Amino acid sequence: MPYPISIAIISKNEQANLRRCLASAAGLAEEIVIVDSGSTDATAEVAAEFGARFVHQDWLGYTDQKNLCNSFCTQPWILALDCDEELSPELQQGIAAFFESGDSAIYDAAWMARCVWFLGRWIRHGDWYPDKKVRLFRREKGQWQGHDSSQVHERLVVQGPHTTLRGDLYHYSFTGMRHYLDKHLSYTEVFADHEKAGGRGWSLVDAVFRPWWRFFRAYFIKAGFLDGFPGLWIAIATAFFTFMRYSRAYEGQVAQKPRD
Repeated sequence: MPYPISIAIISKNEQANLRRCLASAAGLAEEIVIVDSGSTDATAEVAAEFGARFVHQDWLGYTDQKNLCNSFCTQPWILALDCDEELSPELQQGIAAFFESGDSAIYDAAWMARCVWFLGRWIRHGDWYPDKKVRLFRREKGQWQGHDSSQVHERLVVQGPHTTLRGDLYHYSFTGMRHYLDKHLSYTEVFADHEKAGGRGWSLVDAVFRPWWRFFRAYFIKAGFLDGFPGLWIAIATAFFTFMRYSRAYEGQVAQKPRD
């Protein structure tokens, strides 16, 4: 039986991912709400296959777009998903058990571990796992928040007690190395803008030592070496883009200085 859940998703040109995402949650929810910002592919057709309510809204930024999607939901609980995510069979069972055991009367939100597929394997160590996210929450208790409307890594804030569900939320976040590199180059710009807006100056200590710390933590402390070569690649890439973020902050700082 479906549970009193609204699945909330934002989309744009996601036909390749959306069917997998919705199929993994089939039968769990009373309704599916998708807010789309102008797809030109078959995203709308895929949504219709699953009986989703499909609403167009020009892009407002991640935070505002997701909050708008929540506002269209009518069920007491919301399961917030991204198009490139998929419920594992264990997580499907974990969500069902949450309602059938009576936990939904005790808690207002539930964490779930997110597991990334990268370079042909599930990454289960290092900085990428368990990457816990609150995605199931009582509708009136949760809201997406971010530093501004362009914030990439928005977060869901839920008032009330939380629990953790068993099972993983699968995440197909990167199609390969090139996709990872392109995505994180844009993140360095967001970081530099955020540092500038917060009035924080560039620090040589941060630029030199933080990348080494991020590599050591990911590869050794969090056992990234157990993920084989992908674990090594991720640790090195994490360190490099940590260096790049602080380098972009330096670039922004010196760009403001007048020429001699």
